Amino acid sequence: MTVDPATALPDVPALPPEPRRGVVALLVFDGFLCAILSVMFLGLYIGSVPFPITILLAAVLDLLLVMAVYSETGSFRTAMLPLAAWLLGFAACLAVGPGGDQLVMADWRVLMLPVAALLPAGGYLFSARIKAIMQGARPPAQQS
Repeated sequence: MTVDPATALPDVPALPPEPRRGVVALLVFDGFLCAILSVMFLGLYIGSVPFPITILLAAVLDLLLVMAVYSETGSFRTAMLPLAAWLLGFAACLAVGPGGDQLVMADWRVLMLPVAALLPAGGYLFSARIKAIMQGARPPAQQS
């Protein structure tokens, strides 16, 4: 069967799919949960040696969450939501609970956790934003 070129539909680019709001909400909640679990396991010891593996895990997981939200939505503002949820969860852990209980102890690991958890993901967002700005600022190529 042949198609007449005069009646054929032109090649119309497909619209990008809509971001799945449930997936984005779940990824943002995972950022909150990551902060809570990172603080809870921050005091982990192997024998008598502190073993703060959750600092590294929080850094990697936050970076992956931001990358997943950005690939799902394509928005830099929306991609920052897991980091905001992480900060909210960390702030909740800093608060004193009933009876004066507190999850966070005065230690160097508590200072390292937010730096290590937020810096790689923030750096990724910064570099992706700069890359997008630079691609938009390039003059169009001249045809000869």
